[in-house]
Amino acid sequence: MIRRSSILVALAVVAASSTACSAQAPAASAALPFTATPVADFDSPWALAFLPDGRVLVTEKDGRMLLLSADAKRRQTVATIPVDAAGQGGLMDVVPAPDFPTSGRVYFSYSAAGPGGKGVILARGRLRPDGGGDGGGERLGEIEALYRAAPFVEGNGHYSGRIAFSPDGRYLFFTAGERQKFAPAQDKSASLGKVLRLTLDGKPATGNPLASQGFRPETWSYGHRNLLGIAFDAQGNLWEQEMGPKGGDELNLIVAGKNYGYPNVSNGDHYDGRPIPDHAPGDGYEAPKVSWNPVISPAGLMIYSGDLFPQWKGDAFIGGLSSKALVRVDLNGTAAAKGDQWDMGQRIRDVAQAPDGAIWIIEDGAQGSQGRLLKLTPPASAGAAK
Repeated sequence: MIRRSSILVALAVVAASSTACSAQAPAASAALPFTATPVADFDSPWALAFLPDGRVLVTEKDGRMLLLSADAKRRQTVATIPVDAAGQGGLMDVVPAPDFPTSGRVYFSYSAAGPGGKGVILARGRLRPDGGGDGGGERLGEIEALYRAAPFVEGNGHYSGRIAFSPDGRYLFFTAGERQKFAPAQDKSASLGKVLRLTLDGKPATGNPLASQGFRPETWSYGHRNLLGIAFDAQGNLWEQEMGPKGGDELNLIVAGKNYGYPNVSNGDHYDGRPIPDHAPGDGYEAPKVSWNPVISPAGLMIYSGDLFPQWKGDAFIGGLSSKALVRVDLNGTAAAKGDQWDMGQRIRDVAQAPDGAIWIIEDGAQGSQGRLLKLTPPASAGAAK
């Protein structure tokens, strides 16, 4: 051990089809302590999530939500969400509800245009049989927008939009990026640059720590930049990773009510060369547990709890975009330290754990080149050494 108003959507269901990657051979390397097997290919995927029965939900940037069979050999489009896909926008995170086996609910996020500019929206729907008589088709219906990060502003970057449910299943934690506007991360009246704690209906949860100080009632922590991964560990600690500016990518332990400093402090600097003071003891800001400079460009966050890789149980896994890497971080209670950084040869957009303990990662990019879904399993010869 040592990521309620109804809205109109276009819904489409297509026949299940075989994926283009199923015939590709597994890739093994002496430098990698696992075997990586391509199982599917997508067009600019953003996130993946497993359902309890092993099927996989995948979002694509332009608004398609796909449902894959557990072996990833069959797929269908269960929803097409109208999104603003310019720049870093699009259909983003997807996570099944804690009560999915009975409710069929799926939560997701996307960017959209509206009064004032653009912003990130939290929404949900129900996955149900489509009634088309094809013996297995499903669609996502009853779709409703639950929460809109405020304010909407101009620009196409730093939406964030990651989702995590509290271990007791009562609350939803949602990340809202500062939209490349810097100041909103410290602005009490904005939800941008914040970790938010909401009810399952998207309302501000009672007991949030900063409402009495004049912050929006949904605010849990603030002073964040572009938050692209959030997850709870087995002890109930909430971890979050975010892209820093020019340098200073971060893994943070999220503590209620804390200020994480951006843009007042950072272990990186502005892209135009202006310096930002580094985190320092006693500066009044919560420092990251781990930071990277050179950067990894983090995307996605998973805390491993499976048995297939017992040597990594309890550790954090992060996708790397510019670093083209899968990154492991040792977690030990509330402490963290850099572990491994494996060169995957492609930009890694998200990482998830399958019910059987395999690690699945998805590449950034376009179908036919990048955008592959890879299944990571221990090498046949032996288990990996940590």
